[in-house]
Amino acid sequence: MLIARRAALKFALAVAPAACASTLFVSSAQAVDALPDARFVGWAQAINEFEIASGNLALSKSTNEIVRGYATRMIAEHTEAASFLVRSRSEAGVSYAPDPAAPPNTQAILQRLNGLQGAAFDTSYANAQLGIQTDAEAQYGAYSQNGNSGPLRKYAQMMLPKSKEFLEYAKRMAGGR
Repeated sequence: MLIARRAALKFALAVAPAACASTLFVSSAQAVDALPDARFVGWAQAINEFEIASGNLALSKSTNEIVRGYATRMIAEHTEAASFLVRSRSEAGVSYAPDPAAPPNTQAILQRLNGLQGAAFDTSYANAQLGIQTDAEAQYGAYSQNGNSGPLRKYAQMMLPKSKEFLEYAKRMAGGR
């Protein structure tokens, strides 16, 4: 009986970290309401600006090839996405309305990243990407299905699969160092 309890305890202790790790990204599965059109534009623009700015910081502060490769891709992808967003916004006739509540305070994240170097920078950059990409996947998914504006919904539908891919890379980058 005692041996069975020990075996059960060992199994539980071995499985617990894996169970906790699998719940780390549960927040990405939570339902999110699509933002109103103008706030969605402000949110998407903030995401693009953050990815370009944080990518440039990563290129100047990191020597980690994985971080630098991710940053280079984010700069290219979000520069292109920003151009597409401008066209989509124009087609939709929607004005820009910054959303101070979403995404997470990107200016504070950039300031924090700017003060870091080396491994501390790489860790914070990876964690910031994980958070931003989790939020991006949720909002692009919500807007692509429930957004009011056709051109903006098309933009969200274009960005959703990319955001899912970026999130997977961010997960690997955050866990793989």
